Amino acid sequence: MSSELDSSEVTETLDVQGANCPMPVIKTKQAIDGLSTGDVLEVVATDSGSMSDIKGWAETTDGVELVDQVEGDGVYTHYVRKTE
Repeated sequence: MSSELDSSEVTETLDVQGANCPMPVIKTKQAIDGLSTGDVLEVVATDSGSMSDIKGWAETTDGVELVDQVEGDGVYTHYVRKTE
């Protein structure tokens, strides 16, 4: 993962703050399904488990790439690219 993501690359933002496992992953999958190849989804969560959950989901799911994850002040931001 690199933190070289430019904010202009973000296609859509998904706000799942307040949602707990497994909802951040479910909502992320639903949002990714609606995007085009190359699009980047920014997922904003407050569930600390989303760091490992979204990473694990991306690693085991064809067609998506976890570009970056940022943790700060109880908010966890994930950047997921649709690759196919």
